[in-house]
Amino acid sequence: MKHAASILYRVAIALAIAAGVAFFQYWIWQQFNRGAEHIGTNQSIKGFAYNGFQRDQSPLKGTYPTTEQIAADLDLLGRMSDGLRTYGVTDLPTLLDLAGERDMVVTAGAWLDPDREKNEREITALIDAARKMRHVERLMVGNESILRGDLSASDVIEYLDRVRKAVRKPVSTAEPWHVWLKYPELAKHVDYITVHLLPYHEGVPVEAAVEYAFQRYDELVRTFPRKKIVVGEIGWPSKGPTLGAAVPSLDNEARFIRDFLAHPRTARIDYFLMEAIDQPWKVDVEGWAGPYWGMFNADREQKFPLEGVIERDPHWAKKAANAAALAFLPMLLIAFFLSDWNVFGRVFLAGLIQACVSTLIVGLNVPVEYYLTQRDLIGLGLLIGATVLTAAVLLSHGFEFGEMLFKKKWQRRFMPLPPHDPDKQPFVSVHLACYNEPPEMVIATIDSLAKMNYQNFEVLVLDNNTRDEALWKPLEKRCAELGPRFRFFHLANWPGFKAGALNYGLKVTDPRAEVVGVVDADYVVDPDWLASLIPHFDKPDVAVVQAPQAHRDWEGQPFKRMCNWEFDGFFRIGMHHRNERNALIQHGTMTLVRRIALEEVGGWSEWCICEDTELGLRLIEKGYDTRYVDHILGRGLTPSGFAAIKSQRFRWAFGAMQILKAHLPHMIGRSNLNLAQRYHFLTGWFAWLGDALQLVFAFGSLLWTLGILLFPKAFGLPVVSLALPIFGFMIFKAALGPILYRRTMDCPWKDILGASILSVGLAHAIARGVFAGLVKKKGVFVVTPKGWRGGGALAFFNPIREEIGMLFALLLGAATLVAQRGAANLETQLWVGILCLQCIPYVAAILCQVAAYMPERPVQGEHGGAVPSNA
Repeated sequence: MKHAASILYRVAIALAIAAGVAFFQYWIWQQFNRGAEHIGTNQSIKGFAYNGFQRDQSPLKGTYPTTEQIAADLDLLGRMSDGLRTYGVTDLPTLLDLAGERDMVVTAGAWLDPDREKNEREITALIDAARKMRHVERLMVGNESILRGDLSASDVIEYLDRVRKAVRKPVSTAEPWHVWLKYPELAKHVDYITVHLLPYHEGVPVEAAVEYAFQRYDELVRTFPRKKIVVGEIGWPSKGPTLGAAVPSLDNEARFIRDFLAHPRTARIDYFLMEAIDQPWKVDVEGWAGPYWGMFNADREQKFPLEGVIERDPHWAKKAANAAALAFLPMLLIAFFLSDWNVFGRVFLAGLIQACVSTLIVGLNVPVEYYLTQRDLIGLGLLIGATVLTAAVLLSHGFEFGEMLFKKKWQRRFMPLPPHDPDKQPFVSVHLACYNEPPEMVIATIDSLAKMNYQNFEVLVLDNNTRDEALWKPLEKRCAELGPRFRFFHLANWPGFKAGALNYGLKVTDPRAEVVGVVDADYVVDPDWLASLIPHFDKPDVAVVQAPQAHRDWEGQPFKRMCNWEFDGFFRIGMHHRNERNALIQHGTMTLVRRIALEEVGGWSEWCICEDTELGLRLIEKGYDTRYVDHILGRGLTPSGFAAIKSQRFRWAFGAMQILKAHLPHMIGRSNLNLAQRYHFLTGWFAWLGDALQLVFAFGSLLWTLGILLFPKAFGLPVVSLALPIFGFMIFKAALGPILYRRTMDCPWKDILGASILSVGLAHAIARGVFAGLVKKKGVFVVTPKGWRGGGALAFFNPIREEIGMLFALLLGAATLVAQRGAANLETQLWVGILCLQCIPYVAAILCQVAAYMPERPVQGEHGGAVPSNA
């Protein structure tokens, strides 16, 4: 009964959390889409500028609307106006007849361009229609032909004179106001002036746009006092790039149209609203805003009412509801199963899930709200894919963040144990593999092993492929001095890198050995390493006991400090997180492995350059327990410079992808791995996959920026609604690490900053390692230098030349975009912001290299390394 009550209580709390977060996100949607009140009007519309192409049709591709589709359009428009302005005759040959059947009054246009033969057909058809159709009251010879540069003013005048002689109806041509002022001679060859007044194109804010349009109208009246003026196009787009102070949006389009219709002068002029129905095909000739000028969208739905409240997004409620429904079950499950977190932590993770799902809903709705070309759809698909991967990385980080900060108690917290009596100690074989290492460094490690407070052990020093006798002979001598417990093996031309040497060590290990220990060549171990950890093997299912990696002699040099704290973060945070569910990442130093288990799974994998992690996964797949004891029992040296740590991380990322490819069937198929272990091993490398994704996104952004600069009509700036969440995700993800460091470690802010810079600065090397590991089967094991740094005139730039190139390209793209587009509109600001955010890893890499070249300063007193508060 008590258990059932506890379950019901957990269900109630989980339901409350999931429902609360869902309702809160619905409220946020509502706040962002609050309706705007603008002046309404019941005035009828005098006329529409009309193109009848459907959503998937285009005159550029030779696809045209049917008679039935045009008729349906005219029936729709006839409810609001009986005036129509057309642009061509031959492309929609039934249009004028259909308009006459509906008693619509038409200003018929002939489309003129550089094709003289086509122009002849258009002019002939227009003259013929004017003579036969009484409802065609005016003619329009050409539309912005001079503005586009298709025809000269004299060419247009020639066509105008010809049509005026052939018909008795008023004839004009349509151009923006400034073209009429530039070519005043045009007015002598028309019966009326047709002007386009589109304040959006001139960067006028919407609140001043109607008055501005009338100012331009009045300017023409003063210039041509004896000519009637007809406004051939006037309107505002609902979407598109921000031009100066002109912001395209649905509520701004509605505001402009309402203000114009309600203006006291509007009733006294002739005009055609630009335009009746959205025309998606215009993106190829007019750019991003071209398709979005309609009173109706391409699906023939009215975009906004002429009276009442205007909603920025008429579909927000449906989107919010779908986002809540899609996220509800995952939020409910995490709120129920993470009952060992406090309520605030569960709300935090549920909110993160809801934010990711809401962003996905926004992305999936972009094709509904925007008229996308096939190229755009491909770009959108890639962007949504990147968003999903970014969200996955963010959620995995969020889960780790939440567990570290909000978990009430660790269930698997292992500490050093009291040592066995000397006569009950299991025999341990410690393997030390080395290759081309400084002999004094390795001897320090050997000497520390000789001082251990443990009686029953041996040490095998496995030198593989070191050709210089001056490097390995001193090791052989030192082992001989320490007696038979220390055995030295020089392996010339030995295959398999470190794993090959360790497998040889297994063959020559003392038969009494129950546990195999592995230590790196630069580690000085604590005397209690074996004594305090070997008792964990009293549990027969324990296969691995791992102590953390730590460093010494790092306090006085900035780059070494960065390395120390960056390494320390994983062992203070990530390893606890994974150890909680027996999903340990085994490391190749300070690790102890049950010998029988090691031999059962076939020893060390020589095909993988991260043989330690791969071994740990195989042991877990066999059902063994692995333990992490967060107590520093040995300290090594930090990598010698930025080039060294880049090489190390490249190798780790390469090996991680080797492991992922080899073990993926076990992670997603039938195996002994439980759900939590599968989760950790599938998401454990998400951060590195995120770095790879960042590199792809950086290259994609550069290519897209190049497209924007060279082909501005074909490549638009990003959709704000999708770019903003990605922008926010990037910032939020960057903030998680420093917060965790500050809350969980005894780490000063300056060192948190240094660790963060190093972590970010390694992103490029990790990304290269990920891609290399995905493509290649075999990698080359490169020892991480610990005791020297390369020289030469260009030594400083060699490790960071790729990062410098990427940084230059991104900054150049951002600067050129600002120079071409200006920095005033939101889309440019967002895209430049994204480009600048992507510069951070490359700036960080340069800072790391600078830090690596800073001199070492003497440190007062002794400090063996960073001792965490939870050690």
